[in-house]
Amino acid sequence: MKVGIFIKNYAVGEKFDKSGVPNKSGAEFHAENHAKLFLEHGDSAYIMTKKNNWLTKKREIVNGVDVVRLHAPFRWLESIARLFTTHRHTDCLYILGTPKFSVWAILLFRYIHRPSTLVLTSSSEIFMKNSSWRNKIFSECTNYIAISKEIAQGLEKKGGVSKDKIHILPQGVDTVNRFFPINDAQKKELRVKYNLPEGKKILLFCARIVPNKGIKVMLKTWNIVHQAQPDAILLVVGGGMYSLINEIKEYNKLVDNTIILTGEVDKTDDYYKMADLYFFPSEFEGLPTTLMEAISSGLPCIASKIGGNIDLVQPSESGLLIDKYDFQEFAKAILTLFNNNKLREKFSKCGRSYAIEHFDCHKIFYDLRNIIKS
Repeated sequence: MKVGIFIKNYAVGEKFDKSGVPNKSGAEFHAENHAKLFLEHGDSAYIMTKKNNWLTKKREIVNGVDVVRLHAPFRWLESIARLFTTHRHTDCLYILGTPKFSVWAILLFRYIHRPSTLVLTSSSEIFMKNSSWRNKIFSECTNYIAISKEIAQGLEKKGGVSKDKIHILPQGVDTVNRFFPINDAQKKELRVKYNLPEGKKILLFCARIVPNKGIKVMLKTWNIVHQAQPDAILLVVGGGMYSLINEIKEYNKLVDNTIILTGEVDKTDDYYKMADLYFFPSEFEGLPTTLMEAISSGLPCIASKIGGNIDLVQPSESGLLIDKYDFQEFAKAILTLFNNNKLREKFSKCGRSYAIEHFDCHKIFYDLRNIIKS
């Protein structure tokens, strides 16, 4: 099977934007991972995306995947031309988000009776069917994948998509080779390797440092936690806005430098393995990959009570959900879990067991493959 993956931005050529935020989005991570899974299973897969940077090549192999960058202002025309030439015999389309240039490919595949599947990874991508001609075409794909119940409901109510076309399927993480729990001795070794304190409780936040991730609530929460448990550490992993990073650095002085900032890292799985608790006070999410990674790693989680977080924490019984602005309740929950080994162990075991069955990308892949080829 030959799969054409369409996505708005992919391998844009620069790691960070001008504000300091990493350019690689969650959707891009999943496009890359799914392309590799298709290749591993003997399929053919390529990615079509926008060419935003004159330094990037119009076509190249990126991490083993054929990437084609389409030129403005006729991206749609170039994509159609390639579907008839360099990328002919494509069996199905797998579209992440709502890239404008993909609508003509959707129309072409409808005409030649081949399937197209649209995947929404954020509630902000939910479209109104009758608000534009493009949205009308987006509402006429063969299949739809929503990564959360909230997105599925939006597709049905706003997008006018028939319920029987919508499949709720998480994007998945690698629970076998990357995100899994380790024992105390291994955790100690990792902390030594990364120069982190061995005997202190570590609260982990691992995500982009941008306003909607609840950074201000995180700092207010940590102030309370620090006063009650001054030897604990807040480990903040991820790149983000320079202004917010500087704000965290200034705030760190008020909490006796108990916040450790790593910046953007390549191997996030080690940080989940080293931590004691995971903290995710985000204001809105589709289905957060970072929370799936934490649960898969056996970390008890304290997260905001919002759409995608509820879909992950409640069924997995992996932690506690708190109102997204209630920093006092967040602090109370963190302190409770810091000081309750049995409850942490319960959340850890429940979460890990659930993740193996429901989050593993290799298991999810078979469902994904069956959907997009139908």
